[in-house]
Amino acid sequence: MTARSPLILAVGDSLIAGYGLTVTESFPARLETALQPQHPGATVVNAGVSGATTSDVRRRLPEMLSKLTTRPALAIVQVGPNDVLRAVPPALTRDNLSVILVELGRCGVPTLLTIVEPPPFLRERTAAYVDLHADLAAEHGVATVPFFPPGVLGRADMVLRDRVHPNARAIASVVDAMLPTVLRLLQEHAEVETREA
Repeated sequence: MTARSPLILAVGDSLIAGYGLTVTESFPARLETALQPQHPGATVVNAGVSGATTSDVRRRLPEMLSKLTTRPALAIVQVGPNDVLRAVPPALTRDNLSVILVELGRCGVPTLLTIVEPPPFLRERTAAYVDLHADLAAEHGVATVPFFPPGVLGRADMVLRDRVHPNARAIASVVDAMLPTVLRLLQEHAEVETREA
């Protein structure tokens, strides 16, 4: 693959996997389509698993990376909400995320860590987790971006019938909002590879 046709690894939970959506409506598929004008041939690997916790991603990551034939130009990591729902101790969530970021860094894979802001009614329950992603990103020198742009969460027309998971319209908004950050990180990666070549 050339710098114009990067491989992106999207790893995490149902928001990556595309719970309740068709394959073409999922975040990885929509991002892959959105990248084509600037990066023809770009591929986004859907390594999301619905219900995944940080422990699950930590355990699966080495095998995921070993199966790839090309080093990713970027890894997008979205995981953590299921830790909150399952009352995983925040210290364990932090440790798992730290190991994930270290492993990706060790493999030379730039990382974009996404953050899901909890809705108001979950603020108290999520208080111990709220700054965890941002703190770890700063510690490990990786980029962050909100998974959901403003105006998506809390809207009845942006969720599936379960009233929890985003529908295709919401994911389209997610990709539109995240695309500039992804393009910037891919450009930075290409510049680094050019200097090192």
